[in-house]
Amino acid sequence: MAGHEKQTLGFQAEVTQLLQLMIHSLYSNKEIFLRELISNASDAADKLRFEAMNNASLFENDSDLRIKVTFNKEARTITISDNGIGMSRDDAITHLGTIAKSGTKEFFGKLSGDQQKDAAMIGQFGVGFYSGFIVADKITVETRRAGSTEAVRWESAGAGDFSIEDIEKTSRGTDITLHLREGEEEFLSSWKLKSVIRTYSDHISLPILMQKEEWDEEKKEQVIKDEFETVNQASALWARSKSEITQEQYDEFYKHVSHDFQAPLTYTHNRVEGRSEYTQLLYIPARAPFDLWDRNKRGGIKLYVKRVFIMDDAEQLMPVYLRFVKGVIDSADLPLNVSREILQESRDIKFIREGSTKRVLGMLEELANADEQEKKDQYQTFWNEFGQVLKEGTGEDAGNKDRVAKLLRFSSTHNDSEAQTVSFADYLARAKEGQDKIYYVTAESFAAAKNSPHLEIFRKKGVEVLLLTDRVDEWMLSFLADFEGKELTSVAKGSLDLGSLEDEAEKKQHEQTQTDYVDLVGKMKTALEGKAKDVRVTFRLTDSPACLVADENELSGNLARMLKAAGQAAPDSKPILEINPDHPLVQRLKYETAKFDDWAHILFDQAMLAEGGNLNDPSAYVKRLNEMLLGMAGK
Repeated sequence: MAGHEKQTLGFQAEVTQLLQLMIHSLYSNKEIFLRELISNASDAADKLRFEAMNNASLFENDSDLRIKVTFNKEARTITISDNGIGMSRDDAITHLGTIAKSGTKEFFGKLSGDQQKDAAMIGQFGVGFYSGFIVADKITVETRRAGSTEAVRWESAGAGDFSIEDIEKTSRGTDITLHLREGEEEFLSSWKLKSVIRTYSDHISLPILMQKEEWDEEKKEQVIKDEFETVNQASALWARSKSEITQEQYDEFYKHVSHDFQAPLTYTHNRVEGRSEYTQLLYIPARAPFDLWDRNKRGGIKLYVKRVFIMDDAEQLMPVYLRFVKGVIDSADLPLNVSREILQESRDIKFIREGSTKRVLGMLEELANADEQEKKDQYQTFWNEFGQVLKEGTGEDAGNKDRVAKLLRFSSTHNDSEAQTVSFADYLARAKEGQDKIYYVTAESFAAAKNSPHLEIFRKKGVEVLLLTDRVDEWMLSFLADFEGKELTSVAKGSLDLGSLEDEAEKKQHEQTQTDYVDLVGKMKTALEGKAKDVRVTFRLTDSPACLVADENELSGNLARMLKAAGQAAPDSKPILEINPDHPLVQRLKYETAKFDDWAHILFDQAMLAEGGNLNDPSAYVKRLNEMLLGMAGK
């Protein structure tokens, strides 16, 4: 033994905050503590089985993996024991004293103080071990890592600190003892514990053992015996026939693999045969996890080979844009000693990945295209939680780009609501006769998009425009140039071309107006040299005096601002100023001489502000505007 003295250490600040929430019973269903601790014990056994593939001595002549649940009425304790991988001293300090997840502080910053909402948030975070403090006022953990002789005892009363000391422990694995707080006596019952286990953990593939009970005629009560019996089915749920599995069992298995506290939105369970044989049980969550936008986070798929656990988070089994999918894939063909490196090159894995991707997209299509309102609502729930991530698929999955495009939803000028409910199919079904383009505008917010001056001519003609305000939209558009032969066209880039939506009389009138404004346009180009790439007359405006547009092959103003905000260099391109010849300010400018340059700069700066941009010299704009106002007031 290393001979460490007993230490008292402080919890990470976020752990302390979490424990306070646990102790104040955020969960309406206290029983889940047992599910979470059994789930952790199952994971520990899976990890031992995996490591022992290359080092059989880790089994220490005990390869019969199992979980035991015992209780002591007199001591008011429940103990969950496993003979899995166990923990070293450093493991115990790290895993039980800190929450080692990216985005932890941001997560806790979202907690509102509303118990119901905070409980749901914690469910997304997935902190199984700490759920023991829902029913316990002290937790003792005794653990020894497989292959090591050093064992430790970790103990905490759920306040701001914990103690850790060296102990003797003959068996590997972990024993977690919950010292129940007052009022939790219902869990000191064999019947109650078995009921909870069969409800929440029946799917665990390891045997969960409890001591047998029998009726003692002399004492007239149930007596606990030294013999143990298995209280769960102890078979891999995904390997059973679908007809044998209840909806409740499917839901509980999802909670086991995802550490979510909410039932899934939908799932698919299939056995695939042919070139490669495998079973898939895949779930789509109802709520996005707090770290959804961490693209470096590994996926949510557990890989098994012939029902033997191989690895957690096998990211090679699902593309990054479907990283929200949780579940299990069990291959009949892969070798048991498969590594992440082998997975990257395996043809079988490529086949499984392609099949699983199509299966997930099929699940989403079933919801999106359903006639039943309930399924439509389910898809809208999915989209609200994961839509921005799904959009990544347009660039990451060329083979399924068209399928992904059909699943996309947007806000549009057809609705007043910010809700993203409009599909490309919806848009085309409402398109004007002769309309050969899908029009869109990008902006930093729904309000900015909805009020963009670029929409004025489209509102006048009753042409729908998609309002794209997600940060991923600009990236998505670089891969999605059209949909079913209809070009996606920005209303804020290039010259306006309404095609057959504009009649011949309008075209002739526009040509004449452009001729009438040649001199004004020339003077404005000179005044705005170095600020505007070009100045031209536009007919896309009906109310605003001017707007800015990007050249056809250049970045939109919105994308350029996004890159700048992210600290990335954007190409040095200048916008084009378009002026509305029907606006009184522009018409007056034709006859302005003394303050012409100031007026030209004010129009440019106002157009920049109208599209959500930032002025390079705000004080100069304010000074010009004030002087113009004073002049109009006769001062």
